[in-house]
Amino acid sequence: MKITRYLLIIILTFNINVYADINTEFENWKKNFKKIALNNNVSEKTFDKVMTTTKFLPNVIKYDRFQPEFYEDTKTYILKRTSEKKVSKGLSFYQQNSNLVKSIENEFNIEQELLLSLMGIETNFGTYVGKMDILSSLATLSFDQRRSEFFTNELLILLNLIEKQQINYETLFGSWAGAFGFFQFMPSTMKNYAIDYDNNGSIDLKDNKDAYASAGNYLNQIGWKSGQPCFFRVDLSNDIPKKYLNVSAKKLHNKKKLKSFSKFITNIEDIDPKYKNFQVAIITPDKDIIPNADTLNPAFIVFDNYEIILQWNRSLRFALAVCTLKDKFKNELK
Repeated sequence: MKITRYLLIIILTFNINVYADINTEFENWKKNFKKIALNNNVSEKTFDKVMTTTKFLPNVIKYDRFQPEFYEDTKTYILKRTSEKKVSKGLSFYQQNSNLVKSIENEFNIEQELLLSLMGIETNFGTYVGKMDILSSLATLSFDQRRSEFFTNELLILLNLIEKQQINYETLFGSWAGAFGFFQFMPSTMKNYAIDYDNNGSIDLKDNKDAYASAGNYLNQIGWKSGQPCFFRVDLSNDIPKKYLNVSAKKLHNKKKLKSFSKFITNIEDIDPKYKNFQVAIITPDKDIIPNADTLNPAFIVFDNYEIILQWNRSLRFALAVCTLKDKFKNELK
C-alpha cells in the first residue's frame, strides 16, 4: 500500500510540474505573440483586453489528436451524423424557418437541403455551438506545434475582427478548434464570407438570418454548383491501379472523366450516363485509418461539388456525411 501511495504522489507531482512548465511556456509564448499581433494591425489596448485572460487548454490538444475523422470508419461516421433523428430535427427546423431557407436558396443558388445538412452536422441545427473559449483555443493551438502556422493566422484574423469591432469578443464561445456560430466558421471564413444579412450593423453567426446568408454566400463564392452530384458509391474491380485511389483529403489526385474509369467500376450501369464526361476522382477513405483495410471497399467516385465541401472541412468522411444527409433532406422536401 505504501509503495502504491508513494507512486501516486510521484505521478501527481510530475503531472503538476509538467502542467506548470507548460503554463509558463504558454505565458512566454503570449509575450512573443503580442509583438507579432502589434505588427499585424492589432492595438495594444485590444490585445491586452482580450488576450490577457487566455489560458492554455490541455483538452484542446487532446481533442486535436483524437478527432473522429482519425479513427471512425466511414460507415460508422456517416450513420452517426445522418440518422433519422437528425433528419426529423432538421425538418422541424425547416418548418419554422422555411421562408428564410428558401430565400437564401434563391438568392445564392445553394440548395436548401445542403444548408440544412451543414447546419445539422455542424451544430445540430444550432442546439450545440460549442462552449470553448475560442481565443484560448486558438492561442493553445497556435502555441502547439502541429499546425501552429495555420492557427496563428486564424488568431491574428480574429484579433483584427475584434479590433474593427466586427465581432463582439465576449460572445466568442464555440468549438475546440476555434470555429464559431451555427455553421462553425473559422475566423478567416468570417472575414471573407460572413454577411450582415439583416442590416442591423453587426454580424451575428448565432442568428439564423446572418448565419444562413453567410453560409450561402460562402458556398456560392467557393464554387458550389447547384443541381450537380456530389458522389456515388461504386464497386471497383481488383485490377484498378492503386495510383487512382485517394485516401487523403488534402488534395485529390488523378482525376479523369468518369468514362475513363468505367472499365474499373463494376456497377457503372447504376450511374446515369449523362455524367460520363464529368471529371471525377476515386476515394477509398478507410485505408488511412484501418490497418490492412480492403482498399477497394468502400469506394466512391466524387465530383467537383464534393471538393467544395472539402474546402469547408478537409475530411473525406465529413464531406460524404454532408452529401448523404443532403440527399435525405432532398427526398423529404420533394
